[in-house]
Amino acid sequence: MKNQTIAQIKDALAEIQNEDDEFIIELQSDSRKGVQTLLNKWKAEKEKERNEHKRYIRMSVHEDRLRTQGFRLISGIDEAGRGPLAGPVVAAAVILNENSRIYGLDDSKKLSEAKRTELFDRIHEEAEAIGIGIISSEEIDRLNIYQAVKKAMKLAVSELAVQPDFLLLDAMKIEAPYPQESIIKGDADSISIAAASIIAKVTRDRLMAGYDRQYPGYGFGIHKGYGTKVHLDALKKLGPCPIHRQSFAPVQAAMLQS
Repeated sequence: MKNQTIAQIKDALAEIQNEDDEFIIELQSDSRKGVQTLLNKWKAEKEKERNEHKRYIRMSVHEDRLRTQGFRLISGIDEAGRGPLAGPVVAAAVILNENSRIYGLDDSKKLSEAKRTELFDRIHEEAEAIGIGIISSEEIDRLNIYQAVKKAMKLAVSELAVQPDFLLLDAMKIEAPYPQESIIKGDADSISIAAASIIAKVTRDRLMAGYDRQYPGYGFGIHKGYGTKVHLDALKKLGPCPIHRQSFAPVQAAMLQS
């Protein structure tokens, strides 16, 4: 063991999964500081992997229960953009492949932008089907935001390439010809809803980045249309643009001023 360099030990650790491996036991008696640093880092990574596996199992409870009842094509549904003052509301419906495991799924709001993007790509690579529903700010004004969210969700389901046989929704119910279940805080409690949360969030964020270029000065690429101080100040200075939700009170106030 003492004959191995730190670099060699690092390469060897990358191939080991089990803490009971003889190599790991030998490393514990290696007095070199660099070796112990590598070993502690390896142990921390394995602990993180174990915790992530446990969380994934916990978040799969709803899907596992439904599969024991004979359902296979289980679609999680969630939306992004309920609260902003501008831009569309976007819903996503995602049917995950029951044989693939995508670790890291969670409520999109809890994830960094980089992690959301990574998971967005993984979901697109491995999901059985993904559907997107987009409702514009004009239609939000016409319907109200609650009805617009429901319409976006129904549209997302209709856009799935395969028909689901069960729907899991985040604290909502929609009119659909499929059995469904509403789960409070479902985006943190169900892998399918979490996947839909991530797809909806990243899709909407990219739309808002496009609107930032189309309507400069409001900062849509930064705050995504939410009522931050930067956005409210720009709204007062520039007045509303075509993607602002005119039925929302801060936008109405800006319209009266301009």
